[in-house]
Amino acid sequence: MKPSVYLETTIPSYYTARASRDVVVAGHQATTRDWWDTRLARFRVFVSQIVIDEAAGGDARAAKDRLAALKTFPLLDVSDEASDLARHLIESGPLPPKAARDALHIAIAVVHGIDFLVTWNCTHIANAEMAAKIAEVCCDHGFDCPVICTPEELMGT
Repeated sequence: MKPSVYLETTIPSYYTARASRDVVVAGHQATTRDWWDTRLARFRVFVSQIVIDEAAGGDARAAKDRLAALKTFPLLDVSDEASDLARHLIESGPLPPKAARDALHIAIAVVHGIDFLVTWNCTHIANAEMAAKIAEVCCDHGFDCPVICTPEELMGT
C-alpha cells in the first residue's frame, strides 16, 4: 500500500500561487509544483476541513484555485481525540498558543496514523527544534508521530 500524506495548507497554496518575486518563496513554489506533478501520485493524500477552510480564505480567485487542487482528496475527521491532542501539544510546550491551528494539523495527521505531514510551515510544524518534543507528546498520548517534512524532503531517489 502507498504511504499516506497529510497536506497542510501551505502546500496547495504554494502549488497554485503566482510565482513570487521572493527568491526563497519562488524556490519553494517550484519545488512544490515539481513534487506535486512528479511524486504526489506515489502517496495516498489526505486533507482536513481545517485545510479546506484555510484554503478558502483570502483572494477569491486564488481560493478557487486552491480548492480546485484539493477537491479530489479525502477529508480526515477533526475528532475530539485530535482536538485533545492539539491542546496537549500547546499545553506541553512544543507549540505556542498562537499556533493552535498548526497544532490541530499535526494532531489530525497523528490520530489518523498518517505517515507524512507535508508543509512549508517551518515556524511551528516542520521545525527541527520542536520535532522531538512534538513526537514525545504524541508518544505520551499513545500515538506515533508522522514524519513532518517539506516537499523537498519527499522527492525520492
